[in-house]
Amino acid sequence: MTSKSSDVRPRPAAGIEHWDYEADVVVAGFGVAGASAAVEAATAGADVLVLERTGGWGGAAAMAGGFIYLGGGTPLQKACGFDDTALNMKAFMKAALGPGVDEPKIDAYCEGSVDHYHWLADECGVPFKASFWGEPGWEPPGDDGLQYTGGENAAPFAATIPPAPRGHVPQMQDKHVSSEKGGGYMLMKPLTDKAAALGVRAEYDMRVQTLVTDEDGRVVGVVAKQYGKEVTVRARRGVVLATGSFAYNQAMVEAYAPRLLNRPAASIEEHDGRAIQMSQALGADLAHMDATEVAFFCDPQLFIRGILVNGRGQRYINEDTYPGRVGQATLIENQNQAFLIIDEEAYEAGMAAPSSSPQLKRKPRWVCETVAELEAEMGLPEGALQSTVEVYNRHAQQGADPLLGKKAEWVKPIGSPIAALDLRNSTGGFTLGGLRTSVDSEVLHVSGDPIPGLFAAGRCTAGVSAGGYASGASLGDGSFFGRRAGRSAAKA
Repeated sequence: MTSKSSDVRPRPAAGIEHWDYEADVVVAGFGVAGASAAVEAATAGADVLVLERTGGWGGAAAMAGGFIYLGGGTPLQKACGFDDTALNMKAFMKAALGPGVDEPKIDAYCEGSVDHYHWLADECGVPFKASFWGEPGWEPPGDDGLQYTGGENAAPFAATIPPAPRGHVPQMQDKHVSSEKGGGYMLMKPLTDKAAALGVRAEYDMRVQTLVTDEDGRVVGVVAKQYGKEVTVRARRGVVLATGSFAYNQAMVEAYAPRLLNRPAASIEEHDGRAIQMSQALGADLAHMDATEVAFFCDPQLFIRGILVNGRGQRYINEDTYPGRVGQATLIENQNQAFLIIDEEAYEAGMAAPSSSPQLKRKPRWVCETVAELEAEMGLPEGALQSTVEVYNRHAQQGADPLLGKKAEWVKPIGSPIAALDLRNSTGGFTLGGLRTSVDSEVLHVSGDPIPGLFAAGRCTAGVSAGGYASGASLGDGSFFGRRAGRSAAKA
């Protein structure tokens, strides 16, 4: 869905004769950022109204795996036997989520991470099981609470930054991965229950259309459509925008993140960029609009046991890293061209291994006795794949990968029979860029000044991820800076 610029221009408050709804703080969106903002604003004593365009709370967060990127020595990390510090967390995030990260945001996020864990667990009742999942994969298939989710324990980061797992996933009985009964549901239900207990009101089927400003340029409300009828909502203190990314706005993706065109994933159709456009109409600044999370549609239990090569038959990434880094490297650096080269023994081991994504256990397209035969059947230049496998196998005899640094436990010479999985165009994802905000979640004008009365958090903003990504960064910075948005709006 694409909005015309005239649809999103601000309405003058002087032209509104009647307010259909009214609250101190109006929050647009009831996903993780909106729920966190609502809880904190209500805790600060504000009367809070949440406007949600669908028929119920949750957003993309409720359907996600549920990872929240936390560290610095959380109780869950300690219970699982891992040491971590805010300094190490900062170093990793600044190295892995760039280039061009918002350093003050990452500093605040890391320094406040342990406190944020306690807020989620102790104040809001989000449950975490003190168990670590150490297998390759997108998320634990069971109810384990901690996992590496950013490549912290892999090259190139592990050589200089002490690794620690920071993917905290809420515990859930009868978990169904990649559905409405995943870890994300068990994050959202406690948050929305907490909001309700604090007296937060919610109106559903409420599609926010544009912002309302007074004569001084301050945001004082929104215009929305509810059940097809236009309604006006007054915000006595502030408006918080938390309506998600622009992954489903074709025109915006074409303009800002064209590599992701026609391949949205881990997102929902309501992510249409409306909040970004409404704020732009007030002069809001944007950041990192080209940044994207990229999922790689092959089970990590398979590709970690082989080698990934590009369209020239050359390796391009260590296969034991975070699968999102594999996805980004494939789509952005290698024109979406990828093949998995793996022998029969390793393939069978990968197929038998436990996994949260068995639907991504792909079948080979080519199977041959020799690398030369495989190379010819794949249509690669003569000698290209042979030289790649020869170099890999030569060092693998000693359990080493000096080219890309894959850990010794996953380095094994490739034997025969040998197969190739065709993984071309096997990527998708969501956008990471959005409104430029302060560490207190104020929406910033292109001049650098805050737009009075306007706050934002979640995927409609440029959060801690500027280019790279780690699973949990969206729910992490959405909830962390959502809280700040709620507090800031309540004080406004």
